Amino acid sequence: MAVKQQFSSFQEMLEGSEKPMLVDFYATWCGPCQLMSGILQQVKGQLQDQVQIVKIDTDKYPNVASQYQVHALPTMVLFKDGQIVDRIEGALSADKLVARLQPNL
Repeated sequence: MAVKQQFSSFQEMLEGSEKPMLVDFYATWCGPCQLMSGILQQVKGQLQDQVQIVKIDTDKYPNVASQYQVHALPTMVLFKDGQIVDRIEGALSADKLVARLQPNL
């Protein structure tokens, strides 16, 4: 299950993660973003503990979205050891997303 994350420091959250973190930048008004919620649940089911999935509402955290140059929604950014290792813009099926993520896990 993806977690709707609230935090004091996004960088602290990244650095505190012991496993790769997929950050789903979304907005509540974004139709494709809503579609990705179910897909991310499927991805989490397939990958289990290999990845942490976090959802960040760009309306609540515009500075974080700006910092990572999120201009289209949904945008998913995979972080490993606090560094960006992949960036995905737009909706993907669960199978395609898993295939895209696995080389970096």
